[in-house]
Amino acid sequence: MTATAMVAEFDDVAGWTADAVERLGDRYAIPAACRGSASPAALAWLAEACELSAGTTLLDVGAGVGGPTAWAARRFGVRPVLVEPMQTACRAARRLFGLPVIAADGGRMPLRTSSIDTAWCLGVLCTVEDKAALLAEIRRVLRPGGSLGLLVVVARDNQWRPLPDGNHFPTQDELAELLDRTGFALIEQTTRPDSTPLSWSRRVEEVTAAVAAQHRATPAYALAARQTERLGRLFRSGHLSMQLLHAVSR
Repeated sequence: MTATAMVAEFDDVAGWTADAVERLGDRYAIPAACRGSASPAALAWLAEACELSAGTTLLDVGAGVGGPTAWAARRFGVRPVLVEPMQTACRAARRLFGLPVIAADGGRMPLRTSSIDTAWCLGVLCTVEDKAALLAEIRRVLRPGGSLGLLVVVARDNQWRPLPDGNHFPTQDELAELLDRTGFALIEQTTRPDSTPLSWSRRVEEVTAAVAAQHRATPAYALAARQTERLGRLFRSGHLSMQLLHAVSR
């Protein structure tokens, strides 16, 4: 059940999103491809914290459809490298943005040691059981002193069950210990800003509605919708929060 739910949420929906964007138009691409986590304010905070600039090699680990990295490439001229294990999501990122995507697990990336200037990993840690292995692999490919931008869903405590399918939320203390143990120094952290421009939200809603109209009757859509609803309930109850972090490789 867990594997099926994760495939529905991160692979099937990725392909449907690309289809909807191609029908609606290019201006829908980045907002729709940042669905569920990234927003203009969050991306701006991460970009400033990581000091992105033209020519920076930006690795996005677990990149999904590629919206955040496409945003950074258009605004800062970074050189994007995407790593994503889901095949349909890889194809969607290429279709929508023409970005270079490596189909691989973030814990075993076919990249040279110290070959990356800056890395992003947005909304991914909570879907990975072996978080230390993922962070250690990111540190391996980052140059010494390279920045890591994280968007992490953090749990208030470990006293509630069951977890949504395929998710393993760290507490704040666990996250800080993980970063230290895998060779990162945490520089700064903030709660993800809630404010999103209406123009961005409206485009996300239109793509979401187009996907629902086309696929509402499918089992995969029902699984993905259930995941979204369960996570939303946990955020509203205060059990979860989205945190933005900037760390550097030691």
